[in-house]
Amino acid sequence: MLSTRRRCLLLGESHLDPKLAPSSFFNLQHPLIIRRIRRRERRPPFSSLQLQPNYTSQTIHDPLQQSTNSSLSLLFTMGKGGGCVPSKKKSASATANAAVARDGAVALSSAPIDGNKSSVDSSSSELNVSSRNDVVTQADKLKVFIVFYSMYGHVEGLARRMKKGVDSVEGVEGVLFRVPETLSPEVLEQMKAPAKDDSIPEISSAAELAAGDGFLFGFPTRYGCMAAQMKAFFDSTGQLWKEQKLAGKPAGFFVSTGTQGGGQETTAWTAITQLAHHGMLFVPIGYTFGAGMFKMDTIRGGSPYGAGVFAGDGTRDPSDTELALAEHQGKYMAAVVKRLAQA
Repeated sequence: MLSTRRRCLLLGESHLDPKLAPSSFFNLQHPLIIRRIRRRERRPPFSSLQLQPNYTSQTIHDPLQQSTNSSLSLLFTMGKGGGCVPSKKKSASATANAAVARDGAVALSSAPIDGNKSSVDSSSSELNVSSRNDVVTQADKLKVFIVFYSMYGHVEGLARRMKKGVDSVEGVEGVLFRVPETLSPEVLEQMKAPAKDDSIPEISSAAELAAGDGFLFGFPTRYGCMAAQMKAFFDSTGQLWKEQKLAGKPAGFFVSTGTQGGGQETTAWTAITQLAHHGMLFVPIGYTFGAGMFKMDTIRGGSPYGAGVFAGDGTRDPSDTELALAEHQGKYMAAVVKRLAQA
């Protein structure tokens, strides 16, 4: 049996539910009534609730306390003594107080706690965004890999100047790599080859080429063809060829020869077969260097196939014209890579 108070409370709450017909108000066997009774019995007794006289005017932040106060608000809106008929006056006042409490909570939560802290956080956020943009910009630069072999430093001199030309194009960066040496230190000593510059890293694996957007390969001539060190490196690109990782990427050559008829053109020309099997795009410089390609007053290496230098017996340094041609080729290749990336 239900007490009169619990029955009135149940009926008062049922009165708000349109699913219950008036004829079922006092039918305690009705399924909806039974479910309501079971839910009520699982709740704590009313005597255990700690009532606060002015709880409706307080800002509620605890979800559990907010739920409890909502239940108490329902009791207070049911009239004198928690009767069956709700009191309109108390219902209106309780609703108004609840609205004030909610509005107060929103106002307090939206107000800034510390103005100085807010400005500091804002400035630090701007700095973080700026630094992230710098990192993204650096990472998004197109890469032109300048991969070379140089025994006496002539090809290396062209490579360094070529990087300067690549870096002069916005959004493109030149990266220098040296291919591994195949000769023993004893043989290099007998050939009086100088020590390699450690500031230029040695490419560890041919697989690194897959990260490049364009390539400039430099090497000295050996009987009109590339040196064995560079050929050995190309021979190690079999996996890239199998997967066609370099297909469609532009590439060019620059060379070094000992004499004027020693292979400035044929050394680059015979290397094109390496690009053809990879499906790469050979990019010669043609006569884009302008008047510098027609000068006859000084000895100058290079050809429409690419930049070049005359090494002589190994003691001759690259001339200003040869270095300028190398820089032009770097800039020209960077422009081609950038144009292909934007296509």
